[in-house]
Amino acid sequence: MRQIIFFFIRNKNFLFFLLLFCIALVLTVRSHSFHKSKFVSSSNYVTGGVYSFTDNISGYFGLKTENEKLLEENLRLRKLLQITLNQKEIDSLEESEVTSQYRYVAAKVINNNYSKTKNNITVKKGSKDSVKLDMGVITSKGIIGVVNSVSKNYATIQSILNTNSSINAKLKKTEHFGFLEWDTKNPNVAQLIQIPRLAPVQIGDTITTGGKSTIFPKGVLIGTVKDYTLKEDDSYLINVALFNDMTNLKNVYIIENTDKVEIQQLEETVAEDDAE
Repeated sequence: MRQIIFFFIRNKNFLFFLLLFCIALVLTVRSHSFHKSKFVSSSNYVTGGVYSFTDNISGYFGLKTENEKLLEENLRLRKLLQITLNQKEIDSLEESEVTSQYRYVAAKVINNNYSKTKNNITVKKGSKDSVKLDMGVITSKGIIGVVNSVSKNYATIQSILNTNSSINAKLKKTEHFGFLEWDTKNPNVAQLIQIPRLAPVQIGDTITTGGKSTIFPKGVLIGTVKDYTLKEDDSYLINVALFNDMTNLKNVYIIENTDKVEIQQLEETVAEDDAE
């Protein structure tokens, strides 16, 4: 308390001047319209700057919530899109009325390998979220890989950048099918093999999933034809520039084919009948 009193005593002249200056300023602003308008304009500018700054700060810290909302909305839109691709009629966009062969689960990537020959990706979703082995994984840009291990809270994905990976894929415009593999050279370029010579391949053609497995829906984007060569067995080796940047993955969608078990049981029955 004594320090405060000594401060006022030591600076009494300056404080008295400051008080008189403020009084003069207030009187000047109140008695002259020009000064008053300038003061109001300056106050609004400063206040607006402060509000803008605080809004930017609050917006930054709210990005996580907004991203989660976007992921949930994307899940809903993907479900509706899949129904449309299957040529089913949608009478209402209410969530309770939407049905699809595929169920999507949003997951966050917590680890991503892309510099090895057998790369895997770890996501923060597991068995408690109904994630199972052999589920397909994609982003909004295209395919990522297939679930190969699951714990309660986490799952690992065999990336398409894995020499064990072989995914049914096709030329979008011609429906010629082959398999997507990886030669380990470039993390953003994969190889489409077993495309017959008769296929009219062109640089820039779009490559999508073929839909001939129970893992990925038909027509999920993969990439575009970067270049191609004709092999000795009269099939094309096509380098595919992937739509996904496989070195920078943040959020993915895990796909469950709800008809998978039924399809596999039916195919096994047919195979047993043919073997007899």
